[in-house]
Amino acid sequence: MSEIHLSVIIPAYNEEKRLPKTLEEIDKYLSKQNYDYEILVVNDGSKDKTAEVVRCLTPGVKHLRLIDNKENHGKGYVVRQGMLEAKGEYRIFTDADNSTSIDQIEKMWPEFKQGYDIVIGSRDVKGAVLNPPQSWLRNVILGEGFKLIRKIIIGLWEIEDSQCGFKGFTDRAANEIFPRCKINRFAFDPEILVIAKKLGYKIYDFWGIDEKKFFGVTNFKRGFRGKEIEYPLGIDIIFNNIWYQVYKIMRKIKRIF
Repeated sequence: MSEIHLSVIIPAYNEEKRLPKTLEEIDKYLSKQNYDYEILVVNDGSKDKTAEVVRCLTPGVKHLRLIDNKENHGKGYVVRQGMLEAKGEYRIFTDADNSTSIDQIEKMWPEFKQGYDIVIGSRDVKGAVLNPPQSWLRNVILGEGFKLIRKIIIGLWEIEDSQCGFKGFTDRAANEIFPRCKINRFAFDPEILVIAKKLGYKIYDFWGIDEKKFFGVTNFKRGFRGKEIEYPLGIDIIFNNIWYQVYKIMRKIKRIF
């Protein structure tokens, strides 16, 4: 068994401004726990001073490590890299903006003890709290639309929210799943879960995520129940392209198996 109980992986691209506060809060919480841990920031070829900021914070943040990629590969790539570099018995990845606070991990421990191999945060199951709520655009078009396409094409009907950036794995699950992953950018999350399901791992999605993050594209202009909402020129073309790309990615994931 690993001597490190928990590894926290933070993928980061151009996060010099948000990382200091995030690392401060994670360190503040973990330093009070009675287990050994490590924090891995995986720099995805940032063009700002993300790597330099992490190096400067290393003396003051316990057990902080930096994996510094000089080129940009995509969030899926650096999450995979961090998961396989980690040493913890349990490994989670979370976003650099701290949209889900680290104390939410307390909701994971009971499920791991119940025998689940993967525990993921969900913004869609009953009881979940988002503060502030997601915009209509993100929730209906980008959220529910993506979910429906994902469920129809690759399954995972039992998973309500595959995209929440707060996911936990046992070391065994991480070491078997992530070497099989191929997608480096958008839609790497459902690929992880499809592989996990194919390998027979038990997945649990828990409620209660409180995201302190503002979403949404403003200034739409289209009739909706008699109301006119402004939107930028060409947004319909952008949406059509997004869904076409989503469809291609989902088909790619399905072909893997």
